[in-house]
Amino acid sequence: MSEGRTERTNADTIRLHLRFGWWSLLFFLSLGLVLETMHGLKVGWYIDVANSTRRLMWTLAHAHGTLTSLVHLVFAFALHTLPATGGRWMRSASACLIASTILLPGGFFLGGIVIYAGDPGLGILLSPVGGALIMIAVFLAARNLGPTKS
Repeated sequence: MSEGRTERTNADTIRLHLRFGWWSLLFFLSLGLVLETMHGLKVGWYIDVANSTRRLMWTLAHAHGTLTSLVHLVFAFALHTLPATGGRWMRSASACLIASTILLPGGFFLGGIVIYAGDPGLGILLSPVGGALIMIAVFLAARNLGPTKS
């Protein structure tokens, strides 16, 4: 791959993660505001003791979504400031990071929609997949970003 093509790919990936990070951060912060409003208004199907699993799952969705959104911004910043070779590892890390931002909090949120005797719904099965994907993305970034060995 030529030098110019690598720079364009890096720049495109940086823009993608800046956009995705800021928009997903806005979404998950808004979710947190909705949850706080339901709590403040004492909405029964959210705060009743029988619904504590739902409250926990949705709080975890908000927290994990916010955190993964911030990881997008850090990833974009790292790609911009640190030497990177680009290529397959960057595309893989990018895809894993985007998928994790959907699956990790999405699994928590879906798990809180329908509760079975205090246990979350089957949607919770998406969260560990999202957790594994963010770990892969972080590993790839840690392994491939930064100064190269002489």
